Amino acid sequence: MIKVFVSGCYDIVHAGHVQFFREARALGDHLTVSFASADVLWLHKHRKSSLPDEHKRALIAALRVVDEVVVGTGLEEGIDFRQEFLRIRPQILAVTEDDKYAPLKRALCAEVGAQYVVLPKTPPEFPPISTTEIVRYIRAPQDAPLRVDFAGGWLDVPRFARKGAYVVNCAISPTVSLRDWPYERNAGLGGSGAWALLMGKDSVGAELDLGVGWQDPAVISETGLCVWRSGDRPALELKHDGAFLRGCMALYWSGAPHDTPGVVGLQRDFDAIERAGRTAREAVWAQSLAGLAEAVRQSYAVQLAEGMAALPESAGGVTPLARKYCGGGHGGYGLYLCATPADRDRLCQAANFRPIEPYVLSGR
Repeated sequence: MIKVFVSGCYDIVHAGHVQFFREARALGDHLTVSFASADVLWLHKHRKSSLPDEHKRALIAALRVVDEVVVGTGLEEGIDFRQEFLRIRPQILAVTEDDKYAPLKRALCAEVGAQYVVLPKTPPEFPPISTTEIVRYIRAPQDAPLRVDFAGGWLDVPRFARKGAYVVNCAISPTVSLRDWPYERNAGLGGSGAWALLMGKDSVGAELDLGVGWQDPAVISETGLCVWRSGDRPALELKHDGAFLRGCMALYWSGAPHDTPGVVGLQRDFDAIERAGRTAREAVWAQSLAGLAEAVRQSYAVQLAEGMAALPESAGGVTPLARKYCGGGHGGYGLYLCATPADRDRLCQAANFRPIEPYVLSGR
């Protein structure tokens, strides 16, 4: 009988593990699976086990391809299973191509004359996932806000960052979830950042990988009305609950999709963007709606100079304090600031307008 041995943390057993077990079992007649004990997991991975050891053992043992399950309790990282391996004396130790402990495992195989077999990567039966990704998904929030930006946009893109400059934005409600998304898609409200957060991903990293900035996931995760320092990564200077904005914000749907990555390389006046960011920062410190409206007007002037189509000057008999496109513009939503809640409500009676409010997560 050819005995095959595999080892790992297997902290949350998923389809990728099952596929690996099946391929390892095909190498012989008997498969032993060793998983790291809760104490070993804590010592080397610095995290709690997802299940008590006896539950994990029963779960893995229930798989048809598994003939025996042992628990690795040794303290040597990478070969916590050494004692059980020497007891069983398998003919084959199977590992994946990305195994980090090859020298240790090869030496262990040499002690008993076992063959060290690297299983090649085969097409996964399901989209690949890791235990870390599963834990992040479980811990991800059930819903998340989107965001509007007032000034300083583009200065969150690392290659455009300026020392001493600021980005000012605000998380908004209604919130979104994986099942309910009450906004248009591709709309300039940071939807990709919210989606990454809801999926348990590194939302800042995901946005930077797209070649755009970090402001969307930063304020969506932080919530509130925020002033950020321009730079390669988010650096929060000030957070406010945005109470002075309640009843004063509305969105206008332009009818055209928004595409930030597609316009990131266009020519624009970064000096004017920096000035608008400073104006917005001062307004947040002063809790001044009029000051924030001035920053929005300055930002809108930059957008028009860039070639964006003009947004409606008024609607519902209301002329707002200020307006601008959200995000990179050239489509998506426009942000409107009104002087009073009554003005905002009248504005939102017009087609394609809707009210929004500042959003601050309780306890943050």
